[in-house]
Amino acid sequence: MGQLLTLLDRSGVPQALESLLEGRPGPAGVRPRTVLAALMLSAYYTGRATVADAWRILHFSLRPRARTWLGIPDQAPLGARERVAASRRLYRGLDRITTLLDPARCDRRRRLPLPDAEALAAKWESPAGRQAADRLQQLANQLVLAPVRIAQHRGDLRGWHGDVGVDATAIPVLANPDSDRTGLGSVEITAGWHYSGGSDVGVFGYSAALVIAAHRRDHRTTPKAYPHMCLGFVLDRPTVRTGQNAITALRQLNELRLPVGICAADRAYTGQAPHNFQVPARRLGYRLALDYKAGERGRQGSWDGAPLVDGSLTCPLTPTALVQATTGANDRAIRLRGPELQDAIAAREPYFLKLKQGADQRGAIRLQCPASGPSPSLNCPRRDRLRPQARDSLPPPAVIDLSLPRARSRHPAARPTVQLPHAEWFSPPPEDTLPRVCKSSAITVPADANGDLHVAKYRQDVHYLSPAWLGSYKPIRSHNEGANGRFKSSDLDIGNPKHRPAPGQVTQTLLVAVMLTIANLTVLETWLEERTGGFLTNADYAAIATAELVSANNMASTAGYPVSGRPPPASS
Repeated sequence: MGQLLTLLDRSGVPQALESLLEGRPGPAGVRPRTVLAALMLSAYYTGRATVADAWRILHFSLRPRARTWLGIPDQAPLGARERVAASRRLYRGLDRITTLLDPARCDRRRRLPLPDAEALAAKWESPAGRQAADRLQQLANQLVLAPVRIAQHRGDLRGWHGDVGVDATAIPVLANPDSDRTGLGSVEITAGWHYSGGSDVGVFGYSAALVIAAHRRDHRTTPKAYPHMCLGFVLDRPTVRTGQNAITALRQLNELRLPVGICAADRAYTGQAPHNFQVPARRLGYRLALDYKAGERGRQGSWDGAPLVDGSLTCPLTPTALVQATTGANDRAIRLRGPELQDAIAAREPYFLKLKQGADQRGAIRLQCPASGPSPSLNCPRRDRLRPQARDSLPPPAVIDLSLPRARSRHPAARPTVQLPHAEWFSPPPEDTLPRVCKSSAITVPADANGDLHVAKYRQDVHYLSPAWLGSYKPIRSHNEGANGRFKSSDLDIGNPKHRPAPGQVTQTLLVAVMLTIANLTVLETWLEERTGGFLTNADYAAIATAELVSANNMASTAGYPVSGRPPPASS
């Protein structure tokens, strides 16, 4: 009890709620700290975040010393009336929190007429509603990130290099959807239909955007062990703000100053408007690994004369057969790549523009012609004509040992040679009519591509279907699916609506956040036990700093108990 309470206090969520509730009318009732601690106990010991289980544990399973920390009576309620009163106080405590955070509070014990339900749902989309929703998501994420802070403080995330997987998973609810027959809306006024990839059967409820710690597969290095924790969470109506919700979670993760690596996301995120996902993700420092639909493969646009082919900018004189190798290819052809497609993917590699300078603070990168630089991958007569080298600067002829594969591959004769248009050999065009990538030392590609929709949307930082892409996208996506399976299996199942029956988006957000917090804590404890045979100590819980995000937004308050808290007991 003491360890969970310390974790809760260090998240900063109870302090923020106390600050927001200050001055509101009505009896104070059970404090938010007690309500959240009881729900965390319920999720930890039963796998369910229900008020009924929380009440039973709170009043009948705690030692007297733990009761004093939570401000509940020393003795359990004896009679039926006392028990009902104690239960109602806990329900009112949760209701007080949800009333505070809900931008469209209504009676959720009955179904409202459709016009009334739609009017209340519209309040969530108003500026005031979005502000309230952002505050709710911030508090929920602070709770989920509390165990991550423990892992960061302990150094358990040293083996993690910043790669993350972003995915949206269904969070079903018990309520029925809107009914056109009866004209009544759902009790869950902001819920909708979630369709998983490749499924025509929808799930009524919410979508949870989860950010999972992952790593890519590289034959040159062996990844170090680290706990595969949930690093961010946002609950929202399905298919609404899919990309924006992922960015919300990534921004809060960015505040922990953890490493930033590759962000892999499925085609639901590739299809987002660039300013909702791709551009802000790049500006946060993430390199993107994306997948495409059949109609999006092949040539997707151009930048400064360089064609964008499957997310990568290439030489303007790339052979047409290589550019169109994946055009119109269906998912089966991509999964079961035949010899011809594999050869074409490998043959594209020398034609890709080379990275000259990594992303700056605004997410812009610098690329150069593949025939330039100290290690060119192409021979290009056009480049030699436009930027000739002085004879004095040319390296002296070197003797090549043909028995060495590396020496043979470095020789210019081993590199592909660009085929110029027939007319260019006899009548070279003026330099100002050629693509900029051919006549400049490097080109700059901003994160937003200066408004070019296709480049900003489809460009990625790993060459599509290359070994590097396969070693990044597939393992990271597997981590996502594995985490979803873990969070939706066994006793702690965020996908079971009976484990969080209280209605309303605010309540569902808080309950799922509590369950993910306990899931993260369980992942960390299991990882530690399997590798060292030890457990988290009281010092691990007490050492994490109070959440900076809450205090930075003037939402934190000590509210009657110190941030440092009373040291937890040795066992409880």
